[in-house]
Amino acid sequence: MPLIVVPTPVGNMEDITLRALRVLRAADLIACEDTRRTRKILSRYSIRTRLVSYHSFNEKERSVKLAEMLSRGETVALVSDAGTPGISDPGYELIRRSFEEGYEVDVLPGATALVPALVMSGFPTQPFLFEGFLPKRRGDRRKRIEILKEFTGAVIIYLSPHGGNRVLADLMEILGDRPSALLREISKIHQERIPGTLSSIIEAFDQGPPRGEMVLVLGPTRGAKGEVSEGWEGEALRMAARGLPDKEVVKRVTEEYGIPKNTVKRFLLGRIQEKEAL
Repeated sequence: MPLIVVPTPVGNMEDITLRALRVLRAADLIACEDTRRTRKILSRYSIRTRLVSYHSFNEKERSVKLAEMLSRGETVALVSDAGTPGISDPGYELIRRSFEEGYEVDVLPGATALVPALVMSGFPTQPFLFEGFLPKRRGDRRKRIEILKEFTGAVIIYLSPHGGNRVLADLMEILGDRPSALLREISKIHQERIPGTLSSIIEAFDQGPPRGEMVLVLGPTRGAKGEVSEGWEGEALRMAARGLPDKEVVKRVTEEYGIPKNTVKRFLLGRIQEKEAL
């Protein structure tokens, strides 16, 4: 019998498919990160399937035992605390072992935070790069961010409430003041979208780190010919230099980069005042 990877809600408990509920009811065992959190979902839908913990600290050891269950013809459903297992959550070791030992693996479509975050960012969605959580060690993190400089599309990064300000500071120092959008508590009651730039999001963190699960989307840096540009400011200046009215520049930058209209207006006004002062 197969290993079935089952996405669970990232926030709203109703964001689970009928097929996922059927699989969870029929499975011989559900492997999950935190049995307490998974029981809340199962209790809501009156599911009584047996649970076993499967998390980052016991992933390799537990994968061996779960593979033994598959060898006996039992069905194992794999879930994480939220979203799709294997996407910045435990799951890879068991999935890899199942394939290597010849067991069937089925992955159900369903909830994940990265897709709603990308669409809600307001940035062009193609191409995009999903980075997930950056390394915790500063040296490793900065090396990874240096690599991200080469990608000119939108970049999706998961942020932890703890240490998120340090990640933002490194991004700002290495990538510059990229257009950005911070998506918080996706699909939950207090869902929030904070558009702007890395500097404005850093200011929001300084005033008090946002709570809950967060996804940061860095806007694309692709210029008119595909080269890396200076971000939305450079694009605004190029449009203004071509003779486009400020109103049209504001409209296009807002639509392309998700930057608030007032931010673009202040930038253009500041440039005009600089020229007049010369």
